[in-house]
Amino acid sequence: MELYLHAGNPNDANREYVPTDIKNVDHKMTVNENGNNSICYPDNLMEFHDALLDGRVDTWYEYVPSTYDGSRPVPLVVSNHGGLMNGWAQAIYSSWTLLAEREGFICVFPDAHDFQMWTIMGMADRFKDVEDHLPIPEEPEDYRDNQDLNFVKALIRHTQEKYNIDAGRIYMQGMSMGHMMTDQFARYYGDLLAGAAGSGASPVASQLYDAEGKRINYGGPVDIWISHPEWNGMGADDDAEHRDQRNGREYWGAVNECDMVPQIRIEGEYNYAFYTGKKGNMVWVDIKNRDHGQALDEAFLYWKYLFSGVRRDGEGNLVHTRTMEDRTGDKFGIAVADGVKKAWFRNQAVELTTAPVLWQKLKYHGLNGGQMVRGEYLCVPVSFLAEVFGAEYTPSPDTLEATVKLQDGRTVQFARGIIGAMVDQELTAMYCEALHRNGELLVSVEWFCKYLFGLEVTSNHGMVYITDHFAELSQFMAELIRDLLK
Repeated sequence: MELYLHAGNPNDANREYVPTDIKNVDHKMTVNENGNNSICYPDNLMEFHDALLDGRVDTWYEYVPSTYDGSRPVPLVVSNHGGLMNGWAQAIYSSWTLLAEREGFICVFPDAHDFQMWTIMGMADRFKDVEDHLPIPEEPEDYRDNQDLNFVKALIRHTQEKYNIDAGRIYMQGMSMGHMMTDQFARYYGDLLAGAAGSGASPVASQLYDAEGKRINYGGPVDIWISHPEWNGMGADDDAEHRDQRNGREYWGAVNECDMVPQIRIEGEYNYAFYTGKKGNMVWVDIKNRDHGQALDEAFLYWKYLFSGVRRDGEGNLVHTRTMEDRTGDKFGIAVADGVKKAWFRNQAVELTTAPVLWQKLKYHGLNGGQMVRGEYLCVPVSFLAEVFGAEYTPSPDTLEATVKLQDGRTVQFARGIIGAMVDQELTAMYCEALHRNGELLVSVEWFCKYLFGLEVTSNHGMVYITDHFAELSQFMAELIRDLLK
């Protein structure tokens, strides 16, 4: 099925969280709020109200692709909205309906209960002042009393009865509080799913572990995707945000028995860490320069890198096949960090002879000796750069000078304190002077890789990442790599 984007009616003046005019007045209205862009309201998004359990009338939305005829089983995706949102808003703030049309699966978008907040166990203290909130079971073993969990489980069963659903290919995704709901469902009923994905939330320790520190999990392994917008915020400082993201990775890494040294790939703003597990796989991605929410194209990424390659067999076991896009790291990728005596190279940590130095290039101003910083550059050992690029490395006996002969025949010579390099007998200025530390000559990795090889160089929080394609290193990927190097 060929996809086509239809023009919308932009309403940049409307910054309401979920503008009701989209549903009730103008299905073509598109808004951009909080970093989330909407698509036009799908013409065949259907609204339903029914009591699926306990006599309570719930609301949900269904999207059935135009190719569905019931002749063969199709996958099912359940997509959970964020707090104070609803199912139709989740449908237009995500791209699931577009992807469903292309791939031929069915999507359902449930509404949380009347207050539009999902019932999340382990977080009762956060919602104690919210009026009319459904009761939140206090003990993990009481999860069967969670009304929202029961509703979503019943909705899956109802959809299976109504349509020809492939029971081995049921997936779930959520945004913000919907991410929390998805993660919660995976912990308690993950055996019903082949994969679960979320964006914009960080599970807290009280959700993941009991008072004795034991993992809370009744659902077993399930393929997991965790998206983190770089500027997610949510009231936590950066250290707390990084800790919570790390805790989430460690939790699912343990459940799925993952090798916690991932394959790392950075494609534009998307900073991927691909983990392979004995029982299930995991993808973590930090999205550069994005605020809290979900990126409009994320559904396509979940499908391409994870959901397209996992299903459950007749006995409930996860079965992995090749995904539409391989989960492999960058074929050429280097990460180096200020003060860290290891580098990320060939998707593993390697030892350096001496730690890189973040060096300030100074401009001296006027007769009184004032100075201004004209740039900061990460200087790394020339010997390491020679190894990376397969060059001949020849230091002088006192190591204050060094020459590298590149594979293409160029010869580059450096000397301590000199802000230029001799490239094939042509003096060429560099970003900053060559340094000498612990018997090693160091030069700017930014200059070396850009000038001599035309590579992409991106930096964040004292770390530099180099690759051969467009890439933007995000803050929390920099911290993840720093953890790996430590």
